[in-house]
Amino acid sequence: MATQRRRTRRTAPLVVVMGVSGSGKTTIGERLAGELGVPYAEADDFHPPENVAKMADGEPLDDADRVPWLDGIGDWLAHHATTGGVVSCSALKRSYRDRLAEAAPSAYFVHLSGSFELIAHRLADRKDHFMPPRLLRTQFADLEPLGEDERGASVPIEGTVEETTALARDALPS
Repeated sequence: MATQRRRTRRTAPLVVVMGVSGSGKTTIGERLAGELGVPYAEADDFHPPENVAKMADGEPLDDADRVPWLDGIGDWLAHHATTGGVVSCSALKRSYRDRLAEAAPSAYFVHLSGSFELIAHRLADRKDHFMPPRLLRTQFADLEPLGEDERGASVPIEGTVEETTALARDALPS
């Protein structure tokens, strides 16, 4: 069992675990929050029903669809800025991350990165999720890697869940 690391209110990190669908955002986000002793939120829970229905029908969301979703996540981040927290969110485009960072400037982005083939294989094995595997190409097309001026780090996902969680934890600023 992993050792729980508790942080004080002043040092608790505010983390956005980002990446394309199937990269492990929920799994790594939940584990990271548990290890850090901070609350966790799943960005999928912030989608309005119209967005979920659109994705379930195989239609990619457009930027206008994402505005209320991103604002809800930004509000959650801002609310947890002093206590810390981890939220999983695709945050594929720089403009999305900028919107989140505007709401919570201390947010740190951990990009779970892997190859299209690896993630497509993971999605093929996933059951009961509204995001169909056929939309993965649109996610990779939209993905803008973290810029050098953004607060964040890229973490490879080829290892085990434990290894990826450790890499994500170690990537956080001290």
